[in-house]
Amino acid sequence: MNGETAFLDGGGEMAAAIQVHDWSSTPLGPIARWPAALKIAVGMMVNSRFPKCIVWGADLITIHNDAFLPILGDKPCALGRSFRDIWLEVWDEIGPLVDKAFAGEATFIEDFPLTIDRYGHAEEVWFTFCYSPIRDETGRVLGIIDTVMETTGKMEAERNGRLLNAELAHRMKNTLAMIAAIASQTFRSAETLEEAQSILSDRIATLGEAHSILTRSSWSSAPIRAVIDGALAPHRSDIGTIRVEGPPLQLTADQAMTLALAANELATNAVKYGALSVETGEVSVRWSVGRPQTEDAFRFEWIERGGPPVAKPRRQGFGSRLVERVMAQKFQGEVELDYRPEGLRYVLTTTMANIAPRE
Repeated sequence: MNGETAFLDGGGEMAAAIQVHDWSSTPLGPIARWPAALKIAVGMMVNSRFPKCIVWGADLITIHNDAFLPILGDKPCALGRSFRDIWLEVWDEIGPLVDKAFAGEATFIEDFPLTIDRYGHAEEVWFTFCYSPIRDETGRVLGIIDTVMETTGKMEAERNGRLLNAELAHRMKNTLAMIAAIASQTFRSAETLEEAQSILSDRIATLGEAHSILTRSSWSSAPIRAVIDGALAPHRSDIGTIRVEGPPLQLTADQAMTLALAANELATNAVKYGALSVETGEVSVRWSVGRPQTEDAFRFEWIERGGPPVAKPRRQGFGSRLVERVMAQKFQGEVELDYRPEGLRYVLTTTMANIAPRE
């Protein structure tokens, strides 16, 4: 660069843009006539790797460095324009701070929230910045320098962390309440203490496996196949055959836990009294789906065959209430439980609008 623009040496892309810009069309006039204070400030700014922007004079003429470009996003070229026009959508918030700096008082603010438009839409962002006055050799304030760092990522992470902690606290409450209910019902319906302890341990283990699946997806939803496989895993070493088939589908957290418990109850009964109690027995677990969040049908089936003759139980315990009433409630659908002599047939039907997790 020549002698008049030597202060821009080493300043990168914006230094080159500043050199060729038509400054005579702005209140600053040609670079040769710029005051020494401005040249020194611009030279220091363009050679900084920290996002910086100089706002000069009563017209708030803007000059910035390379690192400031991401702050601007897709806004029109800011070089030589009024700082007020560039940030018009947030001028009510930052204008007073600019005035304060021009009055000679610096301002430092951390994680300042703003709603800006730099990509054609409103965007919630946060910045940590300092507006500092720039003085000439006589002490007059001729401009200010904006030193800024966007902290949107950090603030969103902190907010998401708070939301996640609140969600985890809510889930823990629900889980403890569910365990308490399961324990109460188990000890109420079991015939012996030993039986109650065994059944309760099995049910809590199933609940724990469902929790593990949900944890992998941050408790947003769980794939139905993983839920079924997790609930049936302890029973696959028993005699009889279990066949599972169905298309991919995400379940809500409550539905995933309820289905896991229901599948475990059905499998436990099949091992004791049904198709999984004999080598020739077979259990078919299948489901069909429709279009997400529509009135199309969702259908889940548990069908046993090849086992000993089936009879309806004389009393209804917690397991029966779970697979009938609780499943119908959580899926907002209907349950059909048919104790056919050739094998138990269990069917849950609902709509996709009731089963697909909302965004």
